[in-house]
Amino acid sequence: MAEPQGNSSNQMNQAEKRRQLKLSFGSSGGGYGSGSSYQPFVEKFRMCQSIQSTGKLQVSPTLVYDFTSDDLQDLGEIGRGAFGTVNKMVHRTSNTVMAVKRIRSTVDEKEQKQLLMDLEVVMKSNECPCIVQFYGALFKEGDCWICMELMDTSLDKFYKFIYEKLNQRIPECILGKITVATVTALNYLKEKLAIIHRDVKPSNILLDKRGNIKLCDFGISGQLVDSIARTRDAGCRPYMAPERIDPHRARGYDVRSDVWSLGITLMEVATGHFPYPKWNSVFDQLNQVVQGDPPRLSPNDNGNHFTMEFVNFVNTCLIKEETQRPKYSKLLEHEFIVRSDQESVDVAHYVSNILDSMANNGATMFTMNQP
Repeated sequence: MAEPQGNSSNQMNQAEKRRQLKLSFGSSGGGYGSGSSYQPFVEKFRMCQSIQSTGKLQVSPTLVYDFTSDDLQDLGEIGRGAFGTVNKMVHRTSNTVMAVKRIRSTVDEKEQKQLLMDLEVVMKSNECPCIVQFYGALFKEGDCWICMELMDTSLDKFYKFIYEKLNQRIPECILGKITVATVTALNYLKEKLAIIHRDVKPSNILLDKRGNIKLCDFGISGQLVDSIARTRDAGCRPYMAPERIDPHRARGYDVRSDVWSLGITLMEVATGHFPYPKWNSVFDQLNQVVQGDPPRLSPNDNGNHFTMEFVNFVNTCLIKEETQRPKYSKLLEHEFIVRSDQESVDVAHYVSNILDSMANNGATMFTMNQP
């Protein structure tokens, strides 16, 4: 497996930390008794070192393993993006095949510990069938390795292949199932785990040949990406709601910001293109999203023919004033959601046919988080 870039610098930093610890504690001039202040610092240092290399891997409700990166066999890269790579790997002990997202981490040891504690909360979401299962995570030489359920493709790759290569449109009944799964997952996160996703977009909605549609990349992964974004010129965050990017806004935001992101996502996937023109700077984004009118879906858009129920649902998500934008409880009562939930659709057959075409055309199945 190729070593991630930047390891030599990180190793030097670790060596410097060890040297400073020796200087702080003293390499001569007397020892320290068990009751001195030396021991807590040593234990903390050892704990931080352990956090960087080991983790808990829960592959089923009853099977939990202590694991390191050496316990994983790399089967090849399946995705790449601005913040790292996704590799298909197998945990040798349990023979569990998984997707391992390796994200470059800029957080310190204290934040690493907090993030791994947060992961314990995230893993509780495994009860929801519309959320990608998380098996565990560890920090290794400046990277965070996040082990999760292996899916077949991401929605951004899926819809682009359909529009650009097959010159087709995604049927509204499939859009309905995507909507139901995503809203169900978002509502579960909020009601059961008190988590706001904060990064709803097509690349964070995954599909497989069995017809499963699942939301991913919240919790630890989202926090890591945010930590990197704060240290670099991240540019525009295209799916953010107006209230999240308004520089004059003092108060915070809630799940209705994710509802906006859902609306942008559905409009993009339904029409085959992002609803805003390309922004050349964050000022263009501020001008269009914060100051301009919101995008509106029409019954006939880019060669598509949509029902009024779907049009109304998307446009409801894209109400600019967030106090007028519905939360999940209202969305789940919407006619489009109710109809789509009850409708019998062979999602597995449709997705499998598209995935077979993607494989025959050598299409990339995944992407990673972009700024």
